This record gives sequence, structure tokens and C-alpha cells, in this order.
Amino acid sequence: MEQGKDVPPAAELAPPGVNINVPHSARIYDYWLGGKDNFAVDRAVGEAMIQAIPDLRYMAGENRKFVHRAARDLVAKEGIRQFLDIGTGIPTRPNLHEIAQEIAPETRVVYVDNDPIVLVHARALMVSSAQGRSEYISADIRDPGAILGDQQLIDTLDLTRPVGLTLIAILMLLADSADPWGKVAELRDALPSGSCLAITHPTADFNPDEVGRAVDAATGAGMTLVCRSRDQVQRFFGDWEMLEPGLVPVSAWRPDVPVDRPEAAYYWAGVARKP
Repeated sequence: MEQGKDVPPAAELAPPGVNINVPHSARIYDYWLGGKDNFAVDRAVGEAMIQAIPDLRYMAGENRKFVHRAARDLVAKEGIRQFLDIGTGIPTRPNLHEIAQEIAPETRVVYVDNDPIVLVHARALMVSSAQGRSEYISADIRDPGAILGDQQLIDTLDLTRPVGLTLIAILMLLADSADPWGKVAELRDALPSGSCLAITHPTADFNPDEVGRAVDAATGAGMTLVCRSRDQVQRFFGDWEMLEPGLVPVSAWRPDVPVDRPEAAYYWAGVARKP
């Protein structure tokens, strides 16, 4: 073999089932957050979207901070002791279960994603406290029934007790034709009174031009990316009671420090409780 020839392609370094020629939202998000679990196609799309929205890395970070604040408050203020996190993404510490179990070590969390790379890292990094439990299932939000009927979920969560359902920057991947509102309603209906739903969703409400160019970059690469208005995002909560401060820009949801320009991060965010 000639020196330097026949080098194994990058695809051989990817977990089984990963197509490195197709961008994936979890890996693009990982790239924005400074991670290394992404491929050239993910970086290309991620960079194209940054060209459209220069502050996109900041926005991804603000979205992540919301997860921490929401998890903390759901445990400390709402008494939630079990979570269902759909669209987990590649683990970035601290993860949801680490935030929750720091307050209540007995907290149980089920993570859900459809990217094999997430599965590899979930097994290594999503290690629960001794008192609680952290599990991962490979499934897709497009099939809520499969998620709710998964044996791992059934063994981990008690659906007769309140659950914190977190849908963080995931509903944007569902076109209107896929009826994302119906999918979320199916998940809401399966949860008991006292459960809470946390959502973040990108929007063009704050800067239509920048967001439009970013969507074009993503859809041009074969991805589905739908940004929705405040009213459209509000519909995902159904008749659940919004917790203060309601549906607001992601940086403005119970910030740890005052935020001068919350609309600088183009996400709506909110948490609601089932009556």
C-alpha cells in the first residue's frame, strides 16, 4: 500500500447508522456550542447559518441556559421529580439530569433522540445519581406513541405522577404538514395533572431577514427548519396554565441576571403546568 493512500474515510469513524453526508440538527447545534461531535456537512450548514445570523452561537448558548433555569425551577418550585426530554441532542454538561439531581437526587430522566451519535454519548455521559435514574431511548418525536410505549420509559417514569416534558428547539424540525401541534397534544394528554411542559422555538418575529436567510441555508441542505410566530408557539401549550413570565424571548425567561436586549436571541420560550 502506497504511503498516504487508502486512508479510511471519515464515514468509518462514525457510529453505525450515521450518514455523514446529511446534516443533522443535533450535530449542528454541537458545532455552534464548540463541540467536536460533528462532521464537515454539519459544519458547512452551521457556518452558512452563522453567515445569515452572526449571533447564532450566542443564541444557542442562551437556549442552553434556559434548559438549566427551567430544570432548576421545575424541581425546586414545582416539585417535579421526573422528566421526559425529547430531542436531547449531543450531551453538553451540565445535562438536565445533573441540574435536577443536584437539587433532588432521586429525580428520574428519560432522554429521547433519533441520532445514533447522541446514543453513543448518552451512554457515556448521562450517568445518574445513585438515588435517581437516567435513561436514553432512540425514538422520534414524529411518533409519540412509540415514545410513550417504550419499555425503557415505562420502567423509568411513573406516568401517574407529574412529569416535566421538555421540547427544546425540536419542534422546528417538524413541518406544519406533519401536524406538530397534534404530536405535542398527544404527549400532553398522556401526562397527569401537575405535569409541566417547557418549550423553546426559533422565530422570525424579531428579525425576519436574518432568520429567512438562515432557513434558506438549512432547507437548501435538505433539512426541515420551520420558524414560528409567538401565536403559533403558544398553541403548543394547549389549555395548560402558563407559568410566569409567560411566553417570552428565551433570555427573558426568569434570567439569573437582568437582560438588556432579550429579543437578541431569536427564540420564544415558556413553561406551562397541566391543571
